[in-house]
Amino acid sequence: MSEPTPQDLQIPALVFTYRRLLVVGVHLVLWCAATVGAFVLRFDGHVSPWYWERLAIWIPVGLALRTAIYFYFGLFHGLWRYTGVRDLLSLFKAASLSTAAMVLYVALIGPGGVPRSVYIIEWLLSVFAVGGLRMGIRTLRELSRRAALAVEVGPRRILVVGAGDAGEMLVREIIKTHQGKYEVVGFVDDDASKQRLHIHDVRVLGPIAKVTELVKQHAVDEVIVAIPSARADDMRRIVAMCGESGAAIRTIPGVDALVDGRVAVNQIRPVKIEDLLGRAPVTLDSQAIADCVNGAVVLVTGAGGSIGAELCRQVCRFGPAQLVLVEQAENAMFQIHRELHDKFPHVKLVPRIADICDTRRLEAVFQSMRPSVVFHAAAHKHVPMMEWNPGEAIKNNVFGTKKVADLAVAYDVQQFVMISTDKAVNPTSIMGVSKRVAEIYCQALSQRTATRFITVRFGNVLGSNGSVVPIFQEQIARGGPVTVTHPEMKRYFMTIPEACQLVMQAGAMGKGGEIFVLDMGEPVKIVDLAKALITLSGLRPGEDIEIQFSGIRPGEKLFEELAADEERADKTQHPKIFVGRFRPYRWEDVVEGLEALHQCTDGVDDATVRQRFLNLVPEFKPMVLPARDGATSQRLAAVGDTARNVIPLKR
Repeated sequence: MSEPTPQDLQIPALVFTYRRLLVVGVHLVLWCAATVGAFVLRFDGHVSPWYWERLAIWIPVGLALRTAIYFYFGLFHGLWRYTGVRDLLSLFKAASLSTAAMVLYVALIGPGGVPRSVYIIEWLLSVFAVGGLRMGIRTLRELSRRAALAVEVGPRRILVVGAGDAGEMLVREIIKTHQGKYEVVGFVDDDASKQRLHIHDVRVLGPIAKVTELVKQHAVDEVIVAIPSARADDMRRIVAMCGESGAAIRTIPGVDALVDGRVAVNQIRPVKIEDLLGRAPVTLDSQAIADCVNGAVVLVTGAGGSIGAELCRQVCRFGPAQLVLVEQAENAMFQIHRELHDKFPHVKLVPRIADICDTRRLEAVFQSMRPSVVFHAAAHKHVPMMEWNPGEAIKNNVFGTKKVADLAVAYDVQQFVMISTDKAVNPTSIMGVSKRVAEIYCQALSQRTATRFITVRFGNVLGSNGSVVPIFQEQIARGGPVTVTHPEMKRYFMTIPEACQLVMQAGAMGKGGEIFVLDMGEPVKIVDLAKALITLSGLRPGEDIEIQFSGIRPGEKLFEELAADEERADKTQHPKIFVGRFRPYRWEDVVEGLEALHQCTDGVDDATVRQRFLNLVPEFKPMVLPARDGATSQRLAAVGDTARNVIPLKR
C-alpha cells in the first residue's frame, strides 16, 4: 500500500471545512428568518418602513453575536443525527445568552424603539427553528434506519410474559427506540384483573398457560419473560410451555441485578440454566472473611480449575497481601493469572507452576512464600476416570492433600480449607472414597496441630470444567443425541461463585476439625436438566434432539448425599452452611491405613485398592468395573441402595 500524499491528507480537512461552513450558513438563514418572523408576528404582518430600515442594522449585529456564542458552546461541531438532550440544553443556553447580548447592544448602542415582545418571539423562533431542524434530522435518520432494518429482516414478533411494571417499561422502550426491530404482539399474565386490558396499546391476550397457543396464533418469534421476581418453578413452567411452541425464550435480570429497578432492552438475555434452579443470592459476613484474608498471604492450590479460579477471584476482593497461585497446568495458570492481573491490579500475584504430588517443589513454594491461609482445591474429580485409574486418585487426592496439609503444619499456616465433595459421603467410587480419606486425614491432623483444618463439602457446580452442563451443550450443538446415564439420576447443583463464596464464609467460621456442608437446595433430575437445556436452545426434546440413556457409569450413585448418619449436619449462624458432627479416628489407624494405601499407587490390582480403602472407610460400598475380558463382574453394592441414608439438613 502506498503512503498517503499531502494532498490526500488535506481532503478530510477540506470536507470538514465545507461542512462547517454549510452548518454555519444554515444557522444564519434560520436566525434571519427568526428575526424577520418576530417582527411580522408582533405587528400582524404590517411592519412599518421605519422598522425595516433598522432591521438592516440589527440583523448583521445579531448574526455576529449568535455565531460567536454558538461557536463558544460548540454547537457547530456535533453531528445532528446524534442530537440529544444535552445538545438541546446547550442550544437553549446559547439562544438565551445571544438574545440577552442583543438586548444589551440595542439598549447601549443600537437604535432603540424595539418592542420587548419582539425579543421574546425572536428567541422562541430561533430555539424552535434550530432545535427543530436538528431533532427532525435525527428523527428522519431513525425512521430510515428502522425502515431499512424492517425491509432487510423484518421486525421480530414479541410476546411478553408479565404485564407488570417490568413488562410495561420493556414495551415502552421497544416502542420508543426499537420499533423497527421488534413488534410486540401482546402480553400474557395470570392476573385475572389484567385480562383484555391494553398497556401502550398492547393487549393482554390471556394467562401464561396460553403461551403455546398464542405463539402459533400470532406467529411469535420470541417470548420475553419480564418477571424479575419469578421463582425457579415458575421459570421452569414457562420455559416448558414456550419450548412446546418452538419460539426463542429470553428474559430480563432478576430484581437484584436490575440497575435502579429499571428495565431496558439491552438487559434482555437468554434464559440461563441458573434461572431454572432458583439459587438465591448469597449473603456474606464480609467482615469475618476480611479478617481472615485481608493483609494475609493466601495460597490456592488448583488455581487454574473452575473452583480454584473462582476462589482466587473472591480472595482478591478482600485485599490479600499476596495471592500465591499453585497450578500444575501451564495454560490454565496463564489464563487465570492474566485475568486476575487485569481485574485486580492492586493485588500482588505470585504464580507457581507446581504439582501437589511433587514434595520438593511444593516445599520450596511454602518456604519462600510462607502463606497463612491455604485453600486446597487441587484434585482429580471425574468419577469414571478415577475408577479406571485408582492409583492416580490415591496419589493426588489422598497423598497430594497429605503433602499440602503436612507443609501447612510445618510452615505454621493458620488456616487450611479443603474443598471436598458430596461423593465422599457413603462413597461408592474411588474418587469419592479418596476424598473421604483426605477428609479423615485433615480432621485427624487438626487434633494434633495449631493449624485450623476445615473441610467444606458440596455437590455439583454449574459450568465447571467437564461437568454435565457443558457436555450437554456440546451434544446439543452437534445435533444430539444428549446422553443421560439413568432416568432417575439426581444431583445437587449450585453456581461456582455461590459455592466459592460459601467456602470462604465457612473457612472464616471454622475453629478446626469441622466438615461444613453447603445447602445445595433440592436435587435436580439430570434428565430434566437435559430437557431444559434443549428447550433453552430453541429446540424440542425428543423431536429435534433425542435423549438417550446410556446406563450408570462406574462408581456413580443415583442419589448423592451431603451428610452420613453419624454426622447429622446441624445449623450454623449462616442459613446456607451446616456443620457435620466430628467423627473421630485414632491417629494410629489413620497412619496405618495410609501406609497400606501408599503401596497401591503403582501396579496393584483394583480389588486390593478397593479393599484397602474399605479398611480405612468402612462405609465405602465399591462397585466393580467390567472385567478386562468383557464379562461383567458382580457389583458389591446395588446403585439404588445409596439412597437409604440420605440425611436431610436440619433447617
